[in-house]
Parts: sequence; C-alpha cells; structure tokens
Amino acid sequence: MNIRKLEVTDLDSVSILFDQYRVFYRKESDIEGAKSFLSARLSQKDSEVFVCEYEGTLVGFVQLYPLFSSTRMKKLWLLNDLFVNSAYRGKGISIKLIDRAKELVRDTGAFGMFLETEKSNDIGNSLYPRAGFELNSSSNFYEWTK
Repeated sequence: MNIRKLEVTDLDSVSILFDQYRVFYRKESDIEGAKSFLSARLSQKDSEVFVCEYEGTLVGFVQLYPLFSSTRMKKLWLLNDLFVNSAYRGKGISIKLIDRAKELVRDTGAFGMFLETEKSNDIGNSLYPRAGFELNSSSNFYEWTK
C-alpha cells in the first residue's frame, strides 16, 4: 500500500474513484466531469490530493482545500473528500489517507483541519473519531447556496 500525491498520469483512475464518491452522495455519474474538475484542481494548484495505490491500482483518495482562520491568523485545511472503493474497505486505507492529510497540516504550519459529513454517513461518523477528530457541538454550521 502506497499513499502518495496525485499525479497527472493518475487522472483517469482517480476520476473513476471521484465519480464513485459523488454517486455515494447521490449525484449523477459524470466521469468526464470528474476528470475535468480534478484536472483543474491539479493545474490551478488549489487543492492537495493524495491517493492510495494498492497492488498497482488506485483504490482511494483524500482531497484537501486550504483555508485561513482570521482569529488564529493561521492556515487550516478542509478535508473535503475522502473515499475508498468499497472492495478495499476494512484494510486501514482511510486511516492512512487521513494520516497523510495530518502530515500536510504539520508540513504547512497549519493549526489543524476540519471536515463535514452527513449525519447519515455511518462509515465516516464512526471513522473520524477513531482518527482523532472531535465533533464540535458548540458551533452552528450554516449554508447559503444560490
């Protein structure tokens, strides 16, 4: 098992995983759109993506976006996407991807990272506390969309 940074040559494989991730969240399948989106993230360098290669196949990824805290006057990271193909779950891949994300936090001098997941995501809601995340019950999460 190898956790490494996403490379341009991985786009076809990771786009399939990204599409599976989106379908998990009840979005329509769109592999070409996934490839275009990830290609833009790579070329614009506005996210960090790490992949898990298992026996020569990409089986999972984590994508993080940089943010800044004005009150802390420091960078933090949004762990926005984490996915492991269902055939490879239970092998510790998610934890290894999160551990790599934690390295990114340390390497960039950020103060931490945060994430959001649906209340119905039983897998994630079980995983994240095991990985050291704490549920912030003192904050309200608001959303505005157009």
